[in-house]
Amino acid sequence: MTINGWMQIAFFCVLLVLLTKPVGGYMTRVFEGERTLLTPVLRPLERGFYRLGGVDETREQHWIAYAVAMLTFSFAGFVVLYALQRLQTVLPFNPQQVPPVSPDLAFNTSVSFITNTNWQSYVPETTMSYLVEMAGLTVHNFLSAATGIALAIALIRGFSRRSSHSIGNFWVDMTRCTLYILLPVSIVVGLVFVWQGVPQNLAAYTDVTTLEGARQVIAQGPVASQEAIKMFGTNGGGFFNANSAHPFENPNALTNLIQMLLIFSLGAGLTNVFGRMVGNQRQGWAIFAAMFALFLIGTVVTYAAEAQPNPAFASLHFDPAGGNMEGKEVRFGIANSALFTTVTTDASCGAVNTMHDSLMPLGGMVPMVNIMLGEIVFGGVGSGLYGMLLFVIVAMFVAGLMVGRTPEYLGKKLEAKEVKMAMLGILILPLSILGFTALAVVLPVGTGALNNAGPHGFSEALYAYVSATGNNGSAFAGLSANAPFWNDTLGMAMFVGRFLTIVPMLAIAGSLARKKIVPASAGTFPTDGALFVGLVIGVILITGGLTFLPSLALGPIVEHLAMQAGTLFNTGS
Repeated sequence: MTINGWMQIAFFCVLLVLLTKPVGGYMTRVFEGERTLLTPVLRPLERGFYRLGGVDETREQHWIAYAVAMLTFSFAGFVVLYALQRLQTVLPFNPQQVPPVSPDLAFNTSVSFITNTNWQSYVPETTMSYLVEMAGLTVHNFLSAATGIALAIALIRGFSRRSSHSIGNFWVDMTRCTLYILLPVSIVVGLVFVWQGVPQNLAAYTDVTTLEGARQVIAQGPVASQEAIKMFGTNGGGFFNANSAHPFENPNALTNLIQMLLIFSLGAGLTNVFGRMVGNQRQGWAIFAAMFALFLIGTVVTYAAEAQPNPAFASLHFDPAGGNMEGKEVRFGIANSALFTTVTTDASCGAVNTMHDSLMPLGGMVPMVNIMLGEIVFGGVGSGLYGMLLFVIVAMFVAGLMVGRTPEYLGKKLEAKEVKMAMLGILILPLSILGFTALAVVLPVGTGALNNAGPHGFSEALYAYVSATGNNGSAFAGLSANAPFWNDTLGMAMFVGRFLTIVPMLAIAGSLARKKIVPASAGTFPTDGALFVGLVIGVILITGGLTFLPSLALGPIVEHLAMQAGTLFNTGS
């Protein structure tokens, strides 16, 4: 670890804090229907979309209607994206003449992009046509992100409203998010990326001859437009297989910094939106503080682990003083690789500028734990906030038990229904992660895809279902996942992780919106201070520890202990 590395991490943290309030203020005005700088330009377009879709923007929805609209929209998106992949060979903008995508891979990819996961079991530049990249994947990068943010806003309304039977209008929330937030920023950032050297064209791939005389095919295409929303919408799906380690996706240190800020900006901003909409910005900053503390813990552990060399090198009389550079992009080094790794798995982004499969055991455990906890550390756009608020409900229930008082949060009494729904939303993740992992490591069709033996091979399988269920999309690169078993089970895990968490969350939003706000009293637990932040963090860590520690012990923990003892494992299953 170096002073320079810590300074870069500190600089990122300062920028993130400075961005949070203005981003939150702007988003609040958008979702409250207030006038913004872009209203004169975009308001006529917004009204046009409502007329085209037959939407009455003044009519709000019950939580069930909100959920049905979201599920219907997601299913329609799945069908369209699946069809684009299966028919891409007869559709335009396919200069490389890539063949149709196989049924199992098309299923996996379609579920992946409608759930904001962007898991990719394929090599993008040799699998998808330009049309699929633009009209399919990039479009869903916008729509899945807008859906997640709309859902978070719906839950916030549940806390902020009193005696209401509605939580907003899904079609209005999604439209406003796309038009006023995602699209303008993505256009500006896309142009910045082009300025920095990211390609944006429809040209065929370029054949070149290397200095050694070998033939090399350089892929290109509409990269910058996808790259911007990929990061801003915490989608993460790369145009190139190397993702943000590829110089065409992430050319230099400036774009690397911009990408990390894009990943966290909306998740952090939504904490401020929460505070503003409930009428007390200190409440939003308390949520931000809990997220930020967990983020710092993960960053420190990852950086410390990767700054140490592998003890196996000692037997070779080789001392890599710079730490573990395996799998790192040399342009960014260990500090920025550790920071990027933590950021992308705290959010449900999944973009990588280093290979997680090459991380030291404890360094690889941190991104896994980040996702296991539900990616509530800023998290995916929308999903991070509503995931954190589920833990807040549980934390306030625990606080109520300790003092023998009915739990409440922001003046809303938390009764059995809300607590049960919160626990259901939290426990569905380990059910999917541990269930599918157990299946994969006992069946030959599952173990045959693992490229490593021993605990690291187990970690590859575990990380895959952690990433899919958590809607992250990153992977331990040693897994050969493009096979029917893995495509189908990972697709089901993505579906479970997204939608079986959303429905209980919306039920909570509907229930809370109908309640009156009870004035604070002498016995009210304060929820805007350090005690509340500590309680929430404690509940998160205890819940995650009790649930996932045994599986972590079989993977990265035992691998770390074996490494320290000098035990190595051969590749292959």
